[in-house]
Amino acid sequence: MAGRNQNVVVLLWVSFVSLSVLCGYALGFAAPQDSSSQTAHRKPAQTTRHTTVSESESPSPELTKAEALIQTKNYAEAESLLRKTVETDPGNYVAWFDLGFVENALGKTDDSIAAYRKSVSAKPDVFESNLNLGLQLAKSGQPDADQFLRAATQLKPTSHVAEGKARAWLSLAHVLESTKPDEAVAAYRQAATLQPKDPEPHLAAGLLLEKQNQFSDAESEYKQALALDPASSDAITGLANIYMRARRFPEAAAELRKLVAADPELVAAHVQLGRVLAADSKPDDAIAELETAAKLAPTDVSVQRDLADLYTTAGKPEKAEAEYRALISVHPDDAELHHELGQALLRQKKFPDAQKEFLTAVKLKPDLEPAYLNLAFAANENKDYALTLKVLGPQSKLLQENPGAYFLLASAYDHLKDVKKAVANYHLFLEGAHGKYPDQEWQAKHRLIALEPKK
Repeated sequence: MAGRNQNVVVLLWVSFVSLSVLCGYALGFAAPQDSSSQTAHRKPAQTTRHTTVSESESPSPELTKAEALIQTKNYAEAESLLRKTVETDPGNYVAWFDLGFVENALGKTDDSIAAYRKSVSAKPDVFESNLNLGLQLAKSGQPDADQFLRAATQLKPTSHVAEGKARAWLSLAHVLESTKPDEAVAAYRQAATLQPKDPEPHLAAGLLLEKQNQFSDAESEYKQALALDPASSDAITGLANIYMRARRFPEAAAELRKLVAADPELVAAHVQLGRVLAADSKPDDAIAELETAAKLAPTDVSVQRDLADLYTTAGKPEKAEAEYRALISVHPDDAELHHELGQALLRQKKFPDAQKEFLTAVKLKPDLEPAYLNLAFAANENKDYALTLKVLGPQSKLLQENPGAYFLLASAYDHLKDVKKAVANYHLFLEGAHGKYPDQEWQAKHRLIALEPKK
């Protein structure tokens, strides 16, 4: 792509293991019945108390009633009863756990954390209370979250052992991602071992490895996820991202075509596929994808700009002009749009119109340096040599950054019959050209033959 779209833009995707989801996973003191959020208390098979409490240790009436209220989501009354229970029995880890659950349901995060801490302090070897405490700490961004999540990975859940431990490893991995990525990857792999049919740990590990630029390992994780779920758009997207970053464009296109086939109305997939095809020197196919995206999202300015840029680089300046004019009608003060329209007009040799657009661009954005050289070129073609000289004045950085500016300057002086300055600038142009501008170099040499006195 031209200009701002020269580089293939990598799709941005959020983490596959969302912290909000992880923080919503709170195991009750019994077998989990589903994977719903923490606002749905885990209902045990026959009882509302912890299944490892001795049958001789009957729960208090307040605790029994509180857990019944939790089942009906009457959290306010349950909170009152649980607070009475822990006041009279401060070592009751089940009551503290239930209170932590209720406080979270009521949105009292700090109180929830405090209750879970009490539960863990009363009985440190309980999986569920360590997990929930770790999750709440992670949700609050507190640094000791990993301490309790690590503890949970080494403890046995009340029920559904593999599922529970896998979620502990997933939660720990997410917490470690930003500070200890290698340990996080190892934790994701532990979760994958415990849940061999679940693609989620592989997806999360792949994304993290991709962020660490470990593309080979990331590719392996995404492929494992795809083997478990061939329709996984996350795995396909991950592979496409890796292939794009490695400039493996045919493979990236193949993955993106899977996304398009699965969801023909997915605008982002059409756009990305268009960019990949453009980078792989397949402009016609790229244009087809971006035109599809533009039809699906007619108000998406980024898609329109990408399409206009592609029309320009594909040698279709008349279509580019139409797109840029449509964009400018909505965004008349966008200097870059005026500049890009000017470039499309230059390619059609519509020099007066191009000059007008470049003048508008530099007026709207005086520091838009590329517009000045194009303005000088258009002015030269329009025989507005005074404007060329004004743009390429002695202080212009264009003279140091682009040898072609010396040719424009020399040409303007030549047409104005200022032989001395024309000769000087033709020489400056040839000194810096080094074969980059063969046509202009030929012209400069022949003009120097005509202008310089024979020795």
